[in-house]
Amino acid sequence: MKARESGMPPEGTWNAFFKPAEALATLGIDRGVKDVADFGCGYGTFAIPAAKAVSGTVYAIDFEEEMTSATAKKAAENGMHNVKALRRDLFTEGSGLPKNSVDFVLLFNILHAERPETLLNEAHRILRPKGRIAIMHWIPDARTPRGPPMEIRPTPEQCIGWALKAGFAFPKQFDLKPFHYGIVMEKLDS
Repeated sequence: MKARESGMPPEGTWNAFFKPAEALATLGIDRGVKDVADFGCGYGTFAIPAAKAVSGTVYAIDFEEEMTSATAKKAAENGMHNVKALRRDLFTEGSGLPKNSVDFVLLFNILHAERPETLLNEAHRILRPKGRIAIMHWIPDARTPRGPPMEIRPTPEQCIGWALKAGFAFPKQFDLKPFHYGIVMEKLDS
């Protein structure tokens, strides 16, 4: 199931909204992180830079074959063997990854989905003890050049509330200018 209002613009337009390597570094994605799952990887905008930054594997997961194919192609073109592109319906099939198998889950521009709790529960399931989630979303400002409609665009407070209910704690917020905010939280239990 695609997240509502998830139509992707052309890749060049999409990439102009982000500074992926900077955002990932700000959120704590570095060599100290081994394995990462990127829920809704899109064009690989964050999966590819994450794979360059971490010491393990990046599981780039998306519902659309076009997106997983684009990500896999970029990884191959860059000689990267630590990107595994997986076509999965996260809402009905989950990630397909084993319990307690990754250190970090990226939830970027996806929690406007109809059931954000499903994504957060799956993130909690696959994270190792003390694993972390990184949430990035469009700021709640209608003047942003893109993003879901304001009535379904989650605020930082909503994202934190959903994550707390899913078993995450210790929220840290970040300003990812010009259009996004970031949140990092830690898995509480195994």
